[in-house]
Amino acid sequence: MKRFLGHIIVGFLALYLATLLVPGVEAQGSFGEQIKILFFAGVFLGLVNFFIKPIVNLITFPLRLLTFGLFGLVVNMGMVWLVDIFFPKLTIEGLGALFWAGLIVWLLSLLVRRRRPKLKEIQ
Repeated sequence: MKRFLGHIIVGFLALYLATLLVPGVEAQGSFGEQIKILFFAGVFLGLVNFFIKPIVNLITFPLRLLTFGLFGLVVNMGMVWLVDIFFPKLTIEGLGALFWAGLIVWLLSLLVRRRRPKLKEIQ
């Protein structure tokens, strides 16, 4: 359950940071509507990363092995692209914006994964 909530929080934060930092990534509407869109898109991204991404990672394991894990960035770009398809009010314009949004998701996921063992050691 903690892992699932972690995926949702990372999804929301990554999309929020992408709208702030990446030109070409924006949520349409007023500030309240933008937060709602980013929240539901983050939940969707968390669901996709929790259920679909492990299957895609298993299928693309040889490519990730050959590229020393960098193909994981392409997988994250695909997951962010799925969110873009399902949420028309969240627009990601172009491959460059998709790359940077996928990079933000990848880095936040990496940071959360690296922090998790330290939290278990304390408890």
